[in-house]
Amino acid sequence: MLATPALAALVEAFANTLDVDEVTDALATPEELAAWLREYEELDAPDAISPEAHRDYLALRAGLREEMGARVGDVPDPALLAAADEALAAHPVAVSVTGALRPAPGTPADRLPLTRLAIAWSSLVATGDAARLKRCAEHTCAWVFWDVSKNRSRRWCSMQVCGNRNKSRTYAARRRGQGG
Repeated sequence: MLATPALAALVEAFANTLDVDEVTDALATPEELAAWLREYEELDAPDAISPEAHRDYLALRAGLREEMGARVGDVPDPALLAAADEALAAHPVAVSVTGALRPAPGTPADRLPLTRLAIAWSSLVATGDAARLKRCAEHTCAWVFWDVSKNRSRRWCSMQVCGNRNKSRTYAARRRGQGG
């Protein structure tokens, strides 16, 4: 089984702070976001998050989730992608001669973790690993998962639950269409 790289696990965890099935958002407030960020030492979480920075984190998360949904055939919302790009434009990245990316000097403390999340995503895109991060095709779930299939064709977070729901609905619709 293909292990999830650390950067992918971080982006996956960030995206899954929104639980569509349970209708919960672990980042609903700046305080909740700061608490979540503290769980990840590599992000160097600040003590507090400004409301403006909080909006940028939520925009990035929404944009990432849209991008990952496109990998299972969903059409991404261009407004959410644009909002994520706009949020990222305010977070410059410095590149070293070794190719390492890091937040630009002077980045405010409450925006450093966001820049590091963006760098993690960019690194995954550059290596091609981002293609394995997908949002479940079952819209009542929409959980982000790491696709371990050999040919990167998995569409559901769980075949036993979400895949089965989808296939059962498809079968029932087909039966109704045949008058049976």
